[in-house]
This record gives sequence, C-alpha cells and structure tokens, in this order.
Amino acid sequence: MKSDKGMDEPVDPYLPQNGNRGYRVSRYELDLTYKVHSNRLTGKATITAVTTAVRSRFALDLAAGMHVTKVAANGSRNTKWLHRNGKLIITPAQKIPPGGALVLTIQYGGSPKPIRSMWGEVGWEELSEGALVASQPNGAASWFPCDDHPSSKASYRIAITTDSPYYTVANGALVSKQTRASQTTWVYEQTEPMPSYLATIQIGPYERRRFGSGGVPMFAVHPPRLRASFDVDFGRQPQMMDVFSRLFGPYPFADYTVVVTDDELEIPLEAQGLSIFGANHCTGRRWAERLVAHELAHQWFGNSLTLGQWRDIWLHEGFACYAEWIWSENSGGHSAHQLALQAHQGLARKPQDLMIADPGPQLMFDDRVYKRGALTLHALRRRLGDDKFFALLREWTLAHRHSTVTSEQFTDLAAHYTDESLRLLWDSWLGEKTLPSM
Repeated sequence: MKSDKGMDEPVDPYLPQNGNRGYRVSRYELDLTYKVHSNRLTGKATITAVTTAVRSRFALDLAAGMHVTKVAANGSRNTKWLHRNGKLIITPAQKIPPGGALVLTIQYGGSPKPIRSMWGEVGWEELSEGALVASQPNGAASWFPCDDHPSSKASYRIAITTDSPYYTVANGALVSKQTRASQTTWVYEQTEPMPSYLATIQIGPYERRRFGSGGVPMFAVHPPRLRASFDVDFGRQPQMMDVFSRLFGPYPFADYTVVVTDDELEIPLEAQGLSIFGANHCTGRRWAERLVAHELAHQWFGNSLTLGQWRDIWLHEGFACYAEWIWSENSGGHSAHQLALQAHQGLARKPQDLMIADPGPQLMFDDRVYKRGALTLHALRRRLGDDKFFALLREWTLAHRHSTVTSEQFTDLAAHYTDESLRLLWDSWLGEKTLPSM
C-alpha cells in the first residue's frame, strides 16, 4: 500500500500551498503567551484529529517565521518532524489506521507577522498598542499550526496570556480570566465549528460593554475615547440584527461582538462571532453603516455557512453585499432594486472578464464578485418573489448551519421554490463573463 498517495495533491487550486490531506481536525487547543511591546509569541498547540487514510506522515500549515521546538504525535517522544516552506511535516512513530485518533502537540514561538500573498498581507498584525488577527484567506498559519483551509472546521479553545493593561478578545465565550502580577490569562471557548481563517485574537487598550436590548447579546470592545462615536455609528445594529434574523433565519451564534481598534484599518474584518473595524469607521457620522451590515451578515454567510472551495466566494461576499441592500430598504434608505440598478450601471462600465462561478484566485476578492453576486441574488428574488426568496434563504441557513456549502447546493435548493427552470439565470449570472441585462 502506498501510504502517502495524493499527499501533495492540492486541496484547493486557488491556494495550492494550503490545506492538507489524510486527517480531519475536530479541535484546536491553543495555549499562547504574547508580549505586546516586543511582539513575541510562544505557544503550545494541541490538535485533535481523526485520520482518513493510512499515512506515514502528516502536514500542517505553519509560517516559516514560527520556530518549532517540540512535537509529539499521540504522546510519543519518538515523533519526527520537519518544518520547511510553510509546512510542518510530522512523522508519527507508528502508522495509524484510517479512523484512528491523531493527537498532535506542537510547541513553537517567534515574532508573528502577516503572510504576504497576492491579496496583501494577512494574519497576525501589530498595532500601535496591541495586535489584531485577520487571516482571510491564508493567514492563520502566521500564528498557529493548522489545517488552513475553509473546509476544515473545528472547535477551539484559545487561552492567551498577555500584559494586564490590555483587553483581549478571541472567538467564542470567555470562560475564565485570571490576573497574576502584570499578566492576565484569557480563556475563550468556541464550540461551534470554525475554519482556521476565522480564528482571531484582538488585543488593545479597550473597554468592553454590552449594548442594545435585543434577544441576541451584543458587545462593544473599543478604546474609551470612541464610546460616543460608537453609539452613533453602531446604534442601529440591534435593529439590523432583528431584520437579518427575520429574513435570514435565527442568528447562528450565542452573541456578537464588534471590536474597534485604536488604529485605522483599510477595510473592516470578519471573524466568527465578531467583526473588527478601524477607528476611521467610528467617527460619529454613520458613514460606514453599510459595512456594519455587511460584516454582520457574514455571521450567516461565511461563518455559519462556509464555502468548501474558494471559487465559491460569491456565497460569502455576494450574500453579504446583498444584505447591505436589504438593510437599506428596511431602514428608510434606497430599495434593493434601486441599489441593484446603480450597481449594474457601475459594473457595465467595468471590464467584462470575470466569471462569478470561478473568478480565479487573483480576482476572488474583486469588488465585481461582491456586486455581481448580489445582483445574482436580486435576479433570483425578482424571479421567485419575496416570500419564496426569503423562505429559501432561511432554509439555506438552517439546512447547512455550521457546515460547508457549495454553489451547486444553493442552486439545487432554489430549484425547489419554482416550477420553472432556473438554469438560464444561473448560466448567465454565474457562468458567463458578460454582464446580463437587468
């Protein structure tokens, strides 16, 4: 038997260096210590997985800047390992049968920095005071060893010890906080499955408070100086949550947190259960409210329902962009149809060289994917009518809650909501480069 057959076959052609075969991770337990002023991270990662094939070795994604000091597979000290070219290759002392338990323990450390890619720098990033993590699509390996592909979803426990003056946020519920001398250990538990790129840590001179009085608990984490501006810029978020929960289905997590950094950020960032905005998005003028809607919508489309292949990015960004239009028409602004017409006019003036169903890695975060994805949904809504369209969205989020999805699954589900064929709609909006007429 060839134990490592297909080991080097890419999991996803858009990111051929990311993701790994031979196992499925069910849980990450990260015990981290971070020194803010020296940007020094030390960590121990315990990764629980199940093997899917007999292999002599297994790979994890881990940036070259992180230095591995010790590795054990299923507790064995005889584990061999090699860290090279962003891959940590681990050879257990004994082969493990398919369906067998694989528990990897890795101790490592270094000065984390973003991973450079064609989409810019992603991953762990220093702030003026503190740090943020924004890993889409391939930055998780900048701070912990992982199977860095969105189809690999697992539960997480993130424990991080850092300097006491700073507030620290990670995904999930804060289950303990303990201060000793000048350091505080924060422990967060994320029980719902999460892909590695949505795992995050946010550290800064923040205060945390609850805001809103709706059914879903919502929290604000920001520098004290931004309190008044936050209350204006995010003041309508409780109503936004009500609208989306009614139209998209129940909010998929226990609560929702918005972090505003003391630094400016080019764009807001999504993570599971929280979103991250820059101080420039929090000015008291409510200019960025469409972005507030966009990031909140990602909790349904991207976080609970996560694409299995990056070519289906429209399932995240097209839906979140359309949520901006839905919020507008439910809050006294332009209707979704008016915004769709504006977007269509804008796209008509741009190059017609992008196919939404498979935009290619260089263009998968192009604004045309966002806008045309939203237009695809608007075309579907006009075909089905509001009642059936929103019933479809609610069934979509319920049927695939906390799982991995494909475009084919969505188009197949949509077919149940009409007696007419939708093939021409999908072919023209998703499968062709030329922009269809409205």
